[in-house]
Amino acid sequence: MIDRKIFFDRIRSSVFGGSLKQSQVNGFTAILDAWDDSGLVDLRWLAYMCGTITFETAYTVQPIKEHGGDSYFFRMYDKSGSRPAVAKALGNTTPGDGVKYSGRGFVQLTGRTNYERMSVVTGVDLVANPDLAMQPDIATKILFYGMENGSFTSKKLTDFFNDKTDWVGARKIINGQDKATEIAQLAIKFYEALQN
Repeated sequence: MIDRKIFFDRIRSSVFGGSLKQSQVNGFTAILDAWDDSGLVDLRWLAYMCGTITFETAYTVQPIKEHGGDSYFFRMYDKSGSRPAVAKALGNTTPGDGVKYSGRGFVQLTGRTNYERMSVVTGVDLVANPDLAMQPDIATKILFYGMENGSFTSKKLTDFFNDKTDWVGARKIINGQDKATEIAQLAIKFYEALQN
């Protein structure tokens, strides 16, 4: 079990500039509860997940909806938008799918196919109600499953944290190398906070 007091005391100063909001504590509590229940043991994995969600949620540590409005989501993800090949790859085959299945959660679950897959994982119908991916418990299940199993990009935690440690390369689990160094630095701070 993770010592919550030590963890929160350490990240309060090392990551959050001296203070944590209750909503941030709640977000990390959901993550730590899921970790404690998971049977997973490699704290590098947990640290990287914490660093990722901190960055992906703009430090709110709450599931968020992807930035942009309906016209942006249509353009980016709809079959009739500017990138029909991307829409097809995401499984967005019906007009309106680009908007309906835009990014949500701790790591921006995007596309009808991904909502279908994660419906099976979470046991809730995310296809009929994609906003359920905004609930912390659902977003946490998506985060854990996706990063452990390579559901987002085919890269998974064991590709970067096994007999080696590649904090920067691990960004490929979610999004290529965008902001990889910044997230790696966050993850290292979380890893230090998790050490007893």
